[in-house]
Amino acid sequence: MKSIAILSLCASASAFAPLPLHAARNSALAMADDVEGPGKINSLIDLDSPKVVNNEVLEAGKKGVYCRCWLSGTFPACDGTHAKHNDATGDNVGPLIVSAAKGE
Repeated sequence: MKSIAILSLCASASAFAPLPLHAARNSALAMADDVEGPGKINSLIDLDSPKVVNNEVLEAGKKGVYCRCWLSGTFPACDGTHAKHNDATGDNVGPLIVSAAKGE
């Protein structure tokens, strides 16, 4: 019974093991000059900061469209750069769209 439990633990733990970067991500990272190591995503935005954090407050009834590809020239807002990235790499990244409920 112990061997079954160990095999089960190993099988479920393997589901959380790091996977190699997808070829599209490698292509996106190759476009950047300042990549410091494998797996680095941000190569353009506020590189001197230890952590990039943005706080956006939306007015009632408004929406925000935010970059998730780290390539936007208007970060944190999306400027559509992901479309060119997707065409070049076959990736499927798109923006985060957040809507604030209308005030009553």
